[in-house]
Amino acid sequence: MKDMNVPPSPLVEINALEKQFDLDQGWLETIKFRNGRLVRETRAVHAVNNVTLDVNKGEALCVVGESGCGKSTVARLVAGLLTPTSGEIHYDGRRIDDLSRAEMQPLRNKIQMIFQNPYASLNPRMTILQALEEPVRHHNPAYSAAEVRDKVTEVMMSVGVDPSWAKRYPHEFSGGQRQRIAVARALTVDPEFVIADEPISALDVSIQAQVLNLMLEAKESRGLTYLFITHDLSVVEHFGTRVAVLYLGSVCEVAETATLFSNPKHPYTRALLSAVPQLKDDRPNHIRLKGEIPTPINLPPGCPFQSRCAFANNRCSAEKPKTVQQPDGSVVACHAVEEGRLEDG
Repeated sequence: MKDMNVPPSPLVEINALEKQFDLDQGWLETIKFRNGRLVRETRAVHAVNNVTLDVNKGEALCVVGESGCGKSTVARLVAGLLTPTSGEIHYDGRRIDDLSRAEMQPLRNKIQMIFQNPYASLNPRMTILQALEEPVRHHNPAYSAAEVRDKVTEVMMSVGVDPSWAKRYPHEFSGGQRQRIAVARALTVDPEFVIADEPISALDVSIQAQVLNLMLEAKESRGLTYLFITHDLSVVEHFGTRVAVLYLGSVCEVAETATLFSNPKHPYTRALLSAVPQLKDDRPNHIRLKGEIPTPINLPPGCPFQSRCAFANNRCSAEKPKTVQQPDGSVVACHAVEEGRLEDG
C-alpha cells in the first residue's frame, strides 16, 4: 500500500540558480572615469537571483510575477536555451545545466517548450504537416513514413487540430489555432515535461480558456508535468497545482494554489492578489505599492522588495531574507513574516 506521507518525487530540481546578462561587450566599455581616475567597472542585469524550486511529477507549477521579474529567463534556463551563471538544474536525478548540445539531445524528446507568441514560433515556410512531422522524424529515425504520418494525425486529432489543415501554412490560421498547433508539435514526441512560457497571453480571452483546457486534458491523459509561466492570476487559480511568486529575480513565496489564494503571506503576494477583480466584493481592499521597481542592474541590498514594502525595517534593508517553511507547507522569504510583524500591522 502506498504511503500517503511520502512526499512527491521532484522531476525537476532547481538549486541556487543565477543568471546575469553582461551589458558591457568589450574591454573598453568597462573603463569608467570616477573621481579623477580611470577604473574598470562591469555592469550586468541580474535576471535570476538564487532561485531554488522543485517541480514534482504530474503537477503544474505556475511561476508568476510582474513583467521583468525573471519568469521567462527561468523557463529558458530549465529548457537549456540559456546557460546559468551559477547554480544547478537536475532532471529526473541527472544534472543537465552543464550538458553539451549533443549530450542534451536525448532529453529533447522528454522536455518540450511552448512559446508565448504563436505567430513567431511556427516556421512560415513550412506547412503544418511539415512542422509536426519534423520532430517525430528527428527523435524517431526508425519510424517509417506511414508511422510518422499516423503519429502526427493522432496528435492533431487529440488537440482538436483538423487533419485537413495539414497542407496549409501558419499564416492561414488564427492565433488560437496556431497555439493549438504549437501544443500539438510539443506533444508529437511524447514528452514528460512541458515548459509553457505565457502560452495564452497573446490570445483573445475567448480563446484562452480553450487552450488552457486543452493543456489540462493533455496533462491528465498523457501524465504531463508542467512549468507554466504566466502573469495572469486567474489562470493560475484554474491551472496550477502549486505557485511560485518571483520578484526581481528572487523567490518570494511558494505554496499550494489553494493555500496561496486563501492565505497569502508575503506582502508582494498579498498586493498581487488584491489587484485581482472580485465580483463578490463591492469595495475591494486594494493594496497600493509605493515607490519604483528597483533596477535589476543595481540590485538593492537586503530584501529586493523592501523599497516598496509597507512592513520593511532596518533588517530588511541590510539582510536578504531566506526562504522559511511555514506550518501550512508554504515557503516564504520575508523577515516580516518570520518575525510576525504582518499580523501586528
